[in-house]
Amino acid sequence: MIIIAGELRVDASERDRYLAGVADVTRLARQAGGCLDFVQAPDPLDAERITVFERWESDEHLHAFRDSPGPQPELPAINSADVRKYRISGVEAP
Repeated sequence: MIIIAGELRVDASERDRYLAGVADVTRLARQAGGCLDFVQAPDPLDAERITVFERWESDEHLHAFRDSPGPQPELPAINSADVRKYRISGVEAP
């Protein structure tokens, strides 16, 4: 399993516009083969922060989605990003 997780930072006044712009990308990702979860969500305490979380069955599924043509919305500028890919070797109940 592959997890993509981290944060994006945009101007607080642009966050809602950014999230509205990626709504179609989210819909398409969730319909894509191998997508287990996909969300970009507003942080409830930090008006400039967007949390990114994706789960994919494999690198192949992730790359198939990223390489496919899809919506290219015009989005507000991302001021910074700290997003990483994690390879998960096991899953357990909490």
